[in-house]
Amino acid sequence: MATPSAIKNEVLDELLAGRDPKTVFESNGLLDELKRALAQRVLNAEMDHHLSQEDEQAAGNHRNGVSPKTVLSETGKLELSIPRDRHGRFDPQLIAKYQRRFPGFDQKIVALYARGMTTRDIQAHLRELYGIEISPDLVSAVTDAVLDEVAQWQARPLEPAYAIVYFDALRVKIRDEGTVKNKAVYLAIGVRCSGHKEVLGLWIEQTEGAKFWLRVMTEIKARGAHDILIAVVDGLKGFPEAIAAVFPQTLVQGCIVHLIRYSLQFASWKERKAIVAALKPVYKAESAEIALTHLEGFEQSPWGKKYPAIAQSWRRNWEQVTPFFAFAPEVRKIIYTTNAIESLHSQVRKSLRQRGHFPNDEAATKLIWLVLRNITEKWKSPPITWHAAKAQFALQFEDRFILN
Repeated sequence: MATPSAIKNEVLDELLAGRDPKTVFESNGLLDELKRALAQRVLNAEMDHHLSQEDEQAAGNHRNGVSPKTVLSETGKLELSIPRDRHGRFDPQLIAKYQRRFPGFDQKIVALYARGMTTRDIQAHLRELYGIEISPDLVSAVTDAVLDEVAQWQARPLEPAYAIVYFDALRVKIRDEGTVKNKAVYLAIGVRCSGHKEVLGLWIEQTEGAKFWLRVMTEIKARGAHDILIAVVDGLKGFPEAIAAVFPQTLVQGCIVHLIRYSLQFASWKERKAIVAALKPVYKAESAEIALTHLEGFEQSPWGKKYPAIAQSWRRNWEQVTPFFAFAPEVRKIIYTTNAIESLHSQVRKSLRQRGHFPNDEAATKLIWLVLRNITEKWKSPPITWHAAKAQFALQFEDRFILN
């Protein structure tokens, strides 16, 4: 059943009478005329309200003509007439003093920026589609306003407990001290005990280490997260020590998929499928003890003897490999890989492809945050597999597993 229109057909017929339908949506077409007329109506209503309030304070104040003003909208330029009062105290809310952009215009720029367009791309886009000429500096000024939102988001309170937190790094080119450097942007995805996901924060650092991760862990705890049941990481340097210092009860699970990828770097493309098959019994084992037996078997196999570095890498990381063996298959699938955060990184990279590098850390932060905001708006429900996993978490962690 069609939704009834809020505007009567008779009114629409009157508006469209004598017009070429092709011009209705063009710049300075019917939509812009309506926007201009509605803006004038609102401004006049604001003036009427202002004068009614002024009657009690300043007798004799009244309208005193208008001032022309050109504002930029998401569809073109609008020529408005801003009412004036005799005492000069009228300050319109719709188009404030010194405001040169119509409400919604800034959001349009931010939306284009969030899709990975550069400031000059946005300038060209608005010129071609709407005939609006703006400077790259204006685009930068509009998007820089996002940094206040980023700061609020980065400092927002967190949940008291998270069942899983995934940590991983995204490499981004950023100009620093006159040279372009590869910097790591670290993201953390938290999975609440209810199964809902959220990005806990993002941090930019040139080098990773215990001191950096200690600062991150301390920040997360200061924002209200007092317990993390499982932290899933990809061999981040200094991370186990840092999380043990702040969250001593947390299980640190290494990413099995990353460990397999690292193992395959020693072999040729033709050999990789066979090596994966040979390693599968290790991470598919029923227990850590059986897994170790299979690892020893791999070491004695032709592949293990040809590439001894593979088994050595598994043994070096064995303490982070084994935690997931304590769980049932439903939970293992969730915690043995950082795929959840890698999927997020993949979507972020799509918006970064058009950029050679960022001029500074702030520029990288605001774009990545805008992309994250668009992605996480779609995170509405927990995965179907979480229902089976909840029972396992409750058994393993008892009262630490807090269902909200």
